[in-house]
Amino acid sequence: MDGTLHSSSPDFLDPDGARAYVRDWKSRIDRKAADTLAMSDRLAGLRVTADDGNGIAEVTIDSTGVLVDLRLSERTQRVAPDAVSRAVMAALQRARVKAAEQSRRIVEETMGSDSVAARAIAERTEQQLRGAAPGSGE
Repeated sequence: MDGTLHSSSPDFLDPDGARAYVRDWKSRIDRKAADTLAMSDRLAGLRVTADDGNGIAEVTIDSTGVLVDLRLSERTQRVAPDAVSRAVMAALQRARVKAAEQSRRIVEETMGSDSVAARAIAERTEQQLRGAAPGSGE
């Protein structure tokens, strides 16, 4: 190495070059912050509805998998209570799978699929929604 700066390296000894580098760096940080805020807002507003597939139960969950609405059809009067319970759980599982998919899409759309942070956020969200423990590989 001959000690000269490569053309891709900023010349911090040149005040104009240093200012341009800092301005570009700040612009990238501001863009990432805006993207992160947009992602957070979209995830906060996410609601997913799914049914059990048998017309017994329909659930709506938020982006964290919390149940925000439950609708039971009149069919619940003609089936055993444990069948109703299974229907609710099946609908909840379907909703969580859909929420995980939609959350991943939101994260990738707002932060970019090549972002390490986006991949980590999407993975963590998916693990939370699908009920897998972090690092369990499920």
